[in-house]
Amino acid sequence: MGKAAVNGSRLKGVLLWTLATVVALLLVATAVFFGWALTPHRAEAEPLRRAQENPDVAVTRGEDQVLLSPTGEPSGTGVVFYPGARVEPDAYAATWAPIVAATGVTVVVPDMRLNLALFDQDRAEDVVTELPEVDTWYLGGHSMGGAFAAQHVGTGHTHTDWAGLVLWASYAVEAADLADRDDLRVLSVAGTRDGVLPLPEIAERRPALPPDTVTVTVEGMNHAQFGAYGSQAGDEEPELGEEEAHERLTEATSLFLVS
Repeated sequence: MGKAAVNGSRLKGVLLWTLATVVALLLVATAVFFGWALTPHRAEAEPLRRAQENPDVAVTRGEDQVLLSPTGEPSGTGVVFYPGARVEPDAYAATWAPIVAATGVTVVVPDMRLNLALFDQDRAEDVVTELPEVDTWYLGGHSMGGAFAAQHVGTGHTHTDWAGLVLWASYAVEAADLADRDDLRVLSVAGTRDGVLPLPEIAERRPALPPDTVTVTVEGMNHAQFGAYGSQAGDEEPELGEEEAHERLTEATSLFLVS
């Protein structure tokens, strides 16, 4: 065998080994990603139980969503709320139930593909068709869920005439093209002890929202307290108890929805 043939054979072997290594690494990375995405933060049992026992709210766990509706007269307003990354929808029953009780709004927290709004930002369009009795719709979300809710509203390809956005510990990116919108009511609630999405990051992205956005800062509240799913990696220790944090969140969100 000539020298050229030997070198060619060696090169082919190196290329095959490299390809095999790359494929193996991709398979490992994919397995790790799916393992991470499919192990969401679960709703804490006691806050969920309290929400389910609230006499003014009906909490229904459907096949692909959590529905919170008032047991009294509904207001005709609804909110589709996207969960934060890797947080199950049930974890927001505790924070939305007192708002539903106070305002009469109907709230739907849908399941997201792989527990990430990244893969399901148009999910809200399916939800609204299932509740024709609601005539005014807001879209919202927590953390990454809010960012993709804002992205969806800003795409211009929605079928729903969204009245506004409800952002909890979240933001909009410049590409959402919301800064000049004068037809959209927006609420942005943030906590001073948020270690996952600190206040300076939210403030930096504030120009991407309409100038009349209602901003509320809750002193002592951290990122995980916008739901009820336990602690979260990277978060700060809160300076408020869960009950007080949820009361502040209820007050800010309720005032916005009924004003």
